Amino acid sequence: MFILDDPYVSDFLKNTVIERRGLVLDNAKARASLDGCGVDAMRLLDDAAFAAAARQSPRIYANSENAIGWIAANLADTRLPAMIDVFKDKVAFRDLIAPMYPNYFYKGVAFDELEQIDAEELVYPCIVKPAVGFFSLGVHRVESAVGWKQIVAKIRADMERIRRYYPREVLDADRFVIEQCIEGEEFAVDAFYDGEGNVVIVNILGHLFASADDVSDRVYVTSPAIIRRWREPFAAFLAELGERAGLANFPVHVELRVDDAGNIAPIEVNPMRFAGWCVTDLAHHAYGVNPYACYLDGVAPDWDTILPPREGNVYAVVVADIAPDVDCSAILQVDYEGFCGCFSKPLELRVVDYARYGVFAFLFVQDREDDLGELHAILGSDLKEFLNMA
Repeated sequence: MFILDDPYVSDFLKNTVIERRGLVLDNAKARASLDGCGVDAMRLLDDAAFAAAARQSPRIYANSENAIGWIAANLADTRLPAMIDVFKDKVAFRDLIAPMYPNYFYKGVAFDELEQIDAEELVYPCIVKPAVGFFSLGVHRVESAVGWKQIVAKIRADMERIRRYYPREVLDADRFVIEQCIEGEEFAVDAFYDGEGNVVIVNILGHLFASADDVSDRVYVTSPAIIRRWREPFAAFLAELGERAGLANFPVHVELRVDDAGNIAPIEVNPMRFAGWCVTDLAHHAYGVNPYACYLDGVAPDWDTILPPREGNVYAVVVADIAPDVDCSAILQVDYEGFCGCFSKPLELRVVDYARYGVFAFLFVQDREDDLGELHAILGSDLKEFLNMA
């Protein structure tokens, strides 16, 4: 069963829905995405019919957290809203895992009270972000009390700019969480809990950064080496998390960090989906794995067979976010060919409505793990060279 919604439905997800003849919630995005694809109108279900079917077959995949509001309103008599709430609200999530990390500092605060916070009482470095957020929007790192007021001013500017992009269920600009910065290498894990609560990992992405204070989502990579090294430790961590939250038939996109000693600390868990904007499709480009089918069928990838032919390769997604000081309405043209030309082996370019979302493309690429020069170069670019301005 699928709930398709903004901001993006990939062709790969769309084809998965069609090939599986999946049941789909009837909404404007689903109709627009599946129009002309020969989808039987009987597979598009209204609210009542979809909710009734979901109670009988509880595996639902939502490509967007826009679906959370619908689930809360139409499946309130199931366990699904409670499982979602504990992860979507980052303060509630910290409360859930507090026994696992008793010395970890975090604090929930109203947006209007950020300026009144006594900055001297915080633990530094810290991260400030919306309690309900998405796509690193409104996320800032603060190094010391001296920089607090400047960061609050930046957050206010951010919120004015991005409130219009996403509904409240996806990004709540009224509440924030201040939390101790988790140091270490960052990863993102696409996984699901099957009907018995067992963890199945369908991909692991390493998050590359341009610098220590970079909080952007510019580049994520996966490789056989990453899967081999981290699949079992991450699965063990997710198993404990699932036991605490009582998870079953539930997909997640988990962001976490690992310090030099190998200690795993979660940043956040995004419920009901894998990597946003259908970035989870990187598993298909890299490994031939369909993460949607794995979840809906309750099947784990056969990593022992999948990984050996791909040894030495790295597969990445590059998010072409537009710098905040660029007026998107003044962009006349984007040089997509030049952007793709930065990489020796581009796999798929996905053009995005930059005027609406502040991103002009997602690009999937293949590289060699012993030479990541192309990826590091794009990390340091403001991408203005690809924008033809008025």
